[in-house]
Amino acid sequence: MMIHNVFDLQNTGSLDDELFQTLAQGSATIERIVSTGHSTPEGEWYDQEKDEWVILLQGTARILFENDNIINLKSGDYILIKAHNRHRVEYTSTTPQCVWLAIHGIFS
Repeated sequence: MMIHNVFDLQNTGSLDDELFQTLAQGSATIERIVSTGHSTPEGEWYDQEKDEWVILLQGTARILFENDNIINLKSGDYILIKAHNRHRVEYTSTTPQCVWLAIHGIFS
């Protein structure tokens, strides 16, 4: 059994692109996301097949939902985004960079 740390960013290479890493997969998928000033490209929306529970572990971010609802997140904030609730990331901080933990699955 190996111990890993969600904040260990060694060997992740350049962060020119947002980093998505699957940490565990089964009936749900656990993913680490690292954002450094990244946002969803203009005109694009996430429209996911499964629910997504996401916590912002570090940094600040802003998520826009298709219904114009804006959520501002700071370290420790978490939300549940139901499947097909179209949304986009409008802003992520660079200092500190954003470290997210997302769990994709079916939640009641």
